[in-house]
Amino acid sequence: MQKHHTKTLGDLGVLKAQVDLYEKGYWVSIPLTEHAPFDLIITKDGVSQTVQVKTRNLNSRGVIEISFRQSYSTSRGVHTKQWNKKEINLVCVFCPQTDTCYYFNPNKFHRTISLRVEMPKNNQKQGIHFAKDYQEVP
Repeated sequence: MQKHHTKTLGDLGVLKAQVDLYEKGYWVSIPLTEHAPFDLIITKDGVSQTVQVKTRNLNSRGVIEISFRQSYSTSRGVHTKQWNKKEINLVCVFCPQTDTCYYFNPNKFHRTISLRVEMPKNNQKQGIHFAKDYQEVP
C-alpha cells in the first residue's frame, strides 16, 4: 500500500470506519467541529454512541498497538495527554495492512490495547487479544 501522510492516513481511517459502520446498519454522523473528543456519532436501534477513530499500522510482530492518548503540537513543542474515556463510547481502529476496522470499548482496558493479527511464534492463545475478535461493534 502507498505510504500516506499522517493526516491523510487518519482521514482514510475515518472514511473506512464510516463505510464499515454504515454496512453494519448504523446511521453515521459527523460532529460539526474538529475539536470534539470523538470523530463520529453512530446510531442504531435508537441507541447513539460516540466513536474515536484511529489508524494504526501493523508492526513487525503482527500486532496493532493502540495507546489511549493524543499528541498535539504548539509553539512550545509537542504535548501528550491521556484520553478522557468518559467522552468516548467506542474506539474504531483501521489497519491499512489488513484493510479492516476493529472495535472496542476503551473503558474495558487501562491505557493500551494490542490487537494481534498473526499468531504468536510461541502459539500462545491465553491473554491475547486477537484482532479477528474485534471486527464487530460491541
